[in-house]
Amino acid sequence: MAGAVGVSGELESVRVTRILRDDIVLGRRAPGSRLVERDIAAELNVSRLPVREAIRTLVAEGVVVARPRTWAVVREFTHDDIRNFAEVREAIETLIFVFAAERHDAKGLARLREAYEREVAAARAGDAETARTAAAAFHEIAVDLAGNEMLGELIAVFLTRLRWLFGQHDDLEAMAEEHRVILEAVRARDVEALRRIVPAHLASGHSAAERRLAQTATT
Repeated sequence: MAGAVGVSGELESVRVTRILRDDIVLGRRAPGSRLVERDIAAELNVSRLPVREAIRTLVAEGVVVARPRTWAVVREFTHDDIRNFAEVREAIETLIFVFAAERHDAKGLARLREAYEREVAAARAGDAETARTAAAAFHEIAVDLAGNEMLGELIAVFLTRLRWLFGQHDDLEAMAEEHRVILEAVRARDVEALRRIVPAHLASGHSAAERRLAQTATT
């Protein structure tokens, strides 16, 4: 049942959604790969219903495409998708970090620093998945620090797509260093610096996504 609860107390449909989402965002399930309900159900030891619910959720989040009378597949993004998302992301996330700088408290700043420290430690250890997950957390914590419900709702609409498109950077230590610079600007409440730094940081992720797409097209 989709409403069944696992041993951890988490709804089965929520757990399956989380696992599939992470598989897609972290590149374990490649663009264009099929999501077969019975296979996933057997893999995760659940019924097909929570798998079906998870796939519906991921379709709504924009990272899975439902194909009538055939398998759902992991979405294949285009260069236009990347450009369009990059333009929207720059406007929204720059504002998020500006507000985070203006409105953060000591507890919030400590959360942001902890995410950065997890990221840099994982990057130095060559643990790509942990580094990328911590990098995503860095941006998500900034949303909380911004303290603007409307911005939070806007970013939530395409958060999973953003994580997939821009979260698979290869130079982990360079990305962590960019987050250190942003962290220090937030700490100093240096809004003008953030208006320069954040767009440049996001452009790095945009370039990495374009390179990855080009590499996929040639394989």
